[in-house]
Amino acid sequence: MIQILLADDQALLRSTFRMLIDSCDDMTVVAEAANGEEAVDLARRHRPELVLMDIRMPVSDGLIATQRICSTPDLAHTRVLILTTFETDEYVARALEAGASGFLGKDVTPEVLLAGIRTVVGGEALLSPLATRALIDRFLSAPGSSREPLRGSLATLTEREREITALAAHGLSNQEIAERLVLSPLTVRTHIHRAMMKVQARDRAQLVVAAYQQGLVQVR
Repeated sequence: MIQILLADDQALLRSTFRMLIDSCDDMTVVAEAANGEEAVDLARRHRPELVLMDIRMPVSDGLIATQRICSTPDLAHTRVLILTTFETDEYVARALEAGASGFLGKDVTPEVLLAGIRTVVGGEALLSPLATRALIDRFLSAPGSSREPLRGSLATLTEREREITALAAHGLSNQEIAERLVLSPLTVRTHIHRAMMKVQARDRAQLVVAAYQQGLVQVR
């Protein structure tokens, strides 16, 4: 059973999320926080597998709360999934730097949200297409087109690795890539990890940036 902490200052939204999550057989809401400070305290108390975190909250915002949760040794197993209306380059980059494992807009469908929760708890990073574009825009607009140039080249990837990397760069999750290419999610995950090793990317987000920087996909 996936234990989830809800962190949002709007009680109505928390209630809606709770009903949706508790309707699933494999997940449950263990606590609700109305601000970032409460989110940190409740995370330490309940040690959930996932915190569904809003960004703009009183007392302490979601970005600060995310950083505190992700830097707490006792919460090493806790993942943070940011759910917000602010999918801008600043928020996406800061959320990832704070340690968030995923980033989705509040306009996602219930099915996408539940799938996103399972994806993040399963150990994968998750970026919505809009969040992916915001991240790319931020990196490509930085001086020199990159704050941390990669030493590896996409030219070393196999055809299948290039294909999967391109789909990841368009914001598709491993499950969505698997369905499109008629592969198992485990196979997709293996290809992603191999591509990251060859390009020497520290995470999925950096691999996506490399896909744009090195021309595998084009900014639209």
